[in-house]
Amino acid sequence: MRRSGILLPVTSLPSPGGIGCFSKEAYDFVDFLALAGQSYWQILPMGATGYGDSPYQSFSTFAGNPYFIDLQELMEKGWLSKEEYEQFDFGSDTGFVDYEKIYNSRSKALYLAFEKCKPKRIKRYRDFVSANSYWLSDYSLYMAIKDARGGIPWNDWELPLKRREPSHLDKCRRQYQREIDFYFFQQYLFHDQWLRLKKYANDKGVRIIGDIPIYVALDSADAWANPELFQFDNDLQPTAVAGCPPDYFSADGQLWGNPLYRWEYHRETGYEWWTKRIASSFQLHDVVRIDHFRGFDAYYSIPYGAKNARKGKWQKGPGYEIFKCIKDTLGEKDIIAEDLGFLTPSVLRLVKRSGYPGMKIIQFAFDSREDSDYLPHNYTKNCIVYTGTHDNDTIMGWYRSLAKADRKFAETYLDIRKTKRAERNWEFIRAALASVSDTAIIPMQDYLGLDSRARINTPSTVGGNWQWRLAADYAGGDLAVKIRAMTELYRRTGQ
Repeated sequence: MRRSGILLPVTSLPSPGGIGCFSKEAYDFVDFLALAGQSYWQILPMGATGYGDSPYQSFSTFAGNPYFIDLQELMEKGWLSKEEYEQFDFGSDTGFVDYEKIYNSRSKALYLAFEKCKPKRIKRYRDFVSANSYWLSDYSLYMAIKDARGGIPWNDWELPLKRREPSHLDKCRRQYQREIDFYFFQQYLFHDQWLRLKKYANDKGVRIIGDIPIYVALDSADAWANPELFQFDNDLQPTAVAGCPPDYFSADGQLWGNPLYRWEYHRETGYEWWTKRIASSFQLHDVVRIDHFRGFDAYYSIPYGAKNARKGKWQKGPGYEIFKCIKDTLGEKDIIAEDLGFLTPSVLRLVKRSGYPGMKIIQFAFDSREDSDYLPHNYTKNCIVYTGTHDNDTIMGWYRSLAKADRKFAETYLDIRKTKRAERNWEFIRAALASVSDTAIIPMQDYLGLDSRARINTPSTVGGNWQWRLAADYAGGDLAVKIRAMTELYRRTGQ
């Protein structure tokens, strides 16, 4: 069945309070998707963010981002007064997120609600804490200890806490009980609000595509609570970290710094932690995109402490075995394999054997020097086509920056020279929707024809990312009607 959807991270919604959240504007966006005939909303990771405000460097692979909690709902419940809300500065630019102001305000606002709410009296809260104790207890304790030490990462804590000696953990649980309960409360609100929004979307015929990074952050509850899962030495320091080798775009490669998995240990446990991770993600999403899928075939290992990625080496990953275990335990799940970048024959075999659809990016197609697997005439049905992803420029920003020969190739291939330049975004969208791919996902910025200022993320950079926000009047000018017409033309309404 042919379907289509729109990519828009939650942060980019035009919600009040300085950042997109599970507010009325989120429900309005679902209504817009339904009116536009869309079957999917791709939201990207929703984890509690750490350094650089990237959802790919989260304090927990299981916890949600408290920034997404709708403060307006807390005001309606009487847990936060209008006067209390208005004392906080969430930032005045409605087009971009000011993370410094968000960091300094939203937690304080949530704490005021926590004090008034007395959540332990709420049965839904107690049920949530009980059902999620397998990750929630460690995460909340981790964050409370971290806060008490000025935010320093766990591998710089005093040795007894770093090694999780039971007596010291018990002491911290007593000492920081109030703070731990506050983190319980935040996660309860996140999950409660999100699952209601997800149900609303599903009832409207809109499915949610989520996203999980292959790796977790070193500064995370996952690494602290489960050091046996990772390549750590006896002092609980990484022996090697993740990244990508040097290539045409980067002479030094990419040094991500995430701890690498001890795949032999995961194999011995039947990939139990990974199975729990996938299961938890499917509680929040209908479809899950796994980032950096090639890392399951082979991963790039860089010595810890290296200043760049030049001295890394490729190591063998778990291969198909991990996905067989997940399928045996959870059954068939709708998973997307992010298979971008240089793909070896063994990676291609792994993607094919898994049965998961890979990804095709229109922006990668138009290299005038060669044929490309990303050109629409080379697609197969079992793939997801995008004009671009969150890591790409907008389609109009990219188009304007193309080399002359590549632009000429794209214009000839799509026969768009007679189309007004300001409307050529629609021709790239048309190429995606008209393709044989079962699913097409278009970033919201591309439907709006926005330039590079609306870019979400620039890989290998820190700061200035994940800030762009949708204007409140995005639905004007019959945009949904125009999107629906093209969706119906190419039989992608999922009917």
